Amino acid sequence: MIAPVLPTYARAPVAFEKGEGPWLFDEAGEQYLDFGAGIAVCALGHAHPKLVAALEGQARRLWHTSNLYGIPGQQELAERLVEASFADTVFFTNSGLEAMECAIKMARKYHSHNGAPERWRIVTFEGAFHGRSLATIAAAGQEKLTAGFGPMPEGFDHVPFGDHDALKAAITGETAAILIEPVQGEGGIRPVPYQCLRGLRELCDEHGILLIHDEIQCGMGRTGRLFAHEWAESGAPDILASAKGIGGGFPLGACLATERAAAGMTGGSHGSTYGGNPLAMAVGNAVIEEMTAPGFMEHVVEMAGLLRQRLAGLADEFPDVIAEVRGEGLMVGLRLQDGVVNSALVQAAFERRLLTVPAGDNVVRILPPLIVEAEHIGQAVDTLTDACKALRDGAAVAAK
Repeated sequence: MIAPVLPTYARAPVAFEKGEGPWLFDEAGEQYLDFGAGIAVCALGHAHPKLVAALEGQARRLWHTSNLYGIPGQQELAERLVEASFADTVFFTNSGLEAMECAIKMARKYHSHNGAPERWRIVTFEGAFHGRSLATIAAAGQEKLTAGFGPMPEGFDHVPFGDHDALKAAITGETAAILIEPVQGEGGIRPVPYQCLRGLRELCDEHGILLIHDEIQCGMGRTGRLFAHEWAESGAPDILASAKGIGGGFPLGACLATERAAAGMTGGSHGSTYGGNPLAMAVGNAVIEEMTAPGFMEHVVEMAGLLRQRLAGLADEFPDVIAEVRGEGLMVGLRLQDGVVNSALVQAAFERRLLTVPAGDNVVRILPPLIVEAEHIGQAVDTLTDACKALRDGAAVAAK
């Protein structure tokens, strides 16, 4: 008999009822250190006072009117995002998936608007994850996402991650854009080198196509800059999808674009009933106010350096468990040795009240909230040390 909640998730045997900063508390009052942050969503931790105040204050005034009318919070947040980024304009959504759908539509409409409707295909990369709509699983192209849901929407050409020759060969007279995550999240915390981000910008300019960045997971301060591509300096996209951390836990996404890329998106070309509603805008404005405050990103960079240093020491101590530490900022992955399954380390950490997240390529994601402090990092690495010991000792016993 099917459960009342559609059983599409493999859930851990716990339910949380309270959060505070980097901590979560289950129904029995047990305390967990959250280094998954709701899969990079709770960027300011749990129950951040400014976010709570913003949401409570707006809830007492107005929840929803629809986009048939002006929403002042949208104007305020859009202006803040434009001022802090490459973009000239923003469309607000409820999720990263919807931000990606907007980006895909915008890229196609750009070429149609400019007299080249034959340019509608988008080049994407193996290992990518862009959401779970039919279009976005087609964009990723992974069988584990697409199996059973065919036929897939047309228009996506997949190339191996890091294969420059294959990328160039994939560009044809039908290509509208290149879509990439500056740091692959679900694919295993795989950063794109800065010089490659700059090269993608040059390649798109050379062929008259658009560059789309999916920064749903790696954006909003996760790498120590508001958006990850900023580290490459001259590698800015034409369109960018943002979500997760932008709402700090409240459902919110955004599609950012240059004026040139968005020129075809005129009245009636796109819309959303809930996107950019007053509640989401109140929280989103509080989030970006915190993230753009003096010292915030410097703190992320400092904590990222400490985390990377401590995890490198962990890898040195357990070379039979950890093969590699990789990532950017506070988006770090532990790629495990072939004989160790990532879910085993996630489970061992969970049993010791530390939350982490599995990813592709046998990686364990470490995604603490951006307000994490040194003592939290110390406790997390101590817990991972115990978890690695348990896995190593268990493997040794099994070998005997």
